[in-house]
Amino acid sequence: IMATLLETMIKQQVSVITADGRVIIGILRGFDNAINLILEDSVERVFSANSPVEAVPLGLYVIRGDNVSLVGELDPEVERRMDLSRLQADPLRPVVT
Repeated sequence: IMATLLETMIKQQVSVITADGRVIIGILRGFDNAINLILEDSVERVFSANSPVEAVPLGLYVIRGDNVSLVGELDPEVERRMDLSRLQADPLRPVVT
C-alpha cells in the first residue's frame, strides 16, 4: 500500500519527517521496496523556538527507509505564501520505539 501511495507523489514536492525528528522538503524522484527515498532540490527545515526557521540546502538527498516516519505531499501555493522568516517552533523530538 505504501508503494502505491508513494507512486502518486513521484515528481511532487513532499515533506518527510524522519525518525530522528528532521523535516526535509524536496521533489520525490524515486523509492524502493525498503522505502528508501530519493529527493531532489531538497532542504532541511531546522526549527527553533528562539529564531526563525532555517532552510539548509541539501540538494539531491537519499533518506533510508528505516528513518522515514512520515511522507506527505505539499501544496505548492501554500508553500509560496508561507513566510518562514516569521515562523518559530520547537524542534520535533525523535521517535521513540
